[in-house]
Amino acid sequence: MKELFKDILAVDGVEGVVLFSAKGEIQYSQAASPSIPDLESKDWTPFIRGIGDVREADLAFDKLRLYLRRTDSGFLVVVLDFAAPMAMVRLNCDILLPGLKEAGTAKGFGRIFKIKK
Repeated sequence: MKELFKDILAVDGVEGVVLFSAKGEIQYSQAASPSIPDLESKDWTPFIRGIGDVREADLAFDKLRLYLRRTDSGFLVVVLDFAAPMAMVRLNCDILLPGLKEAGTAKGFGRIFKIKK
């Protein structure tokens, strides 16, 4: 999973990523900077429930921004500072989302051999 997020985390100004299930459970979390708090220690459930049917959002707060993107199985949240180039973050998310779908569905030998149903 770490390999999938390396391009997003390499963008200047990206502080971390969190991948949530549709129920708000953290599936993956990685901080790119020691300056942000532990992403897994926060209760994200009210935030995820409040999102509703939003497909994409850019939320600005006092000290950071959150870029939210709906995936097939939940949500991707990218934590950024204000100087981060949004176009690069969006492009990397566009590239990442098909890889998340494949990583989530492939299990066992299915990762090696594509089996049609």
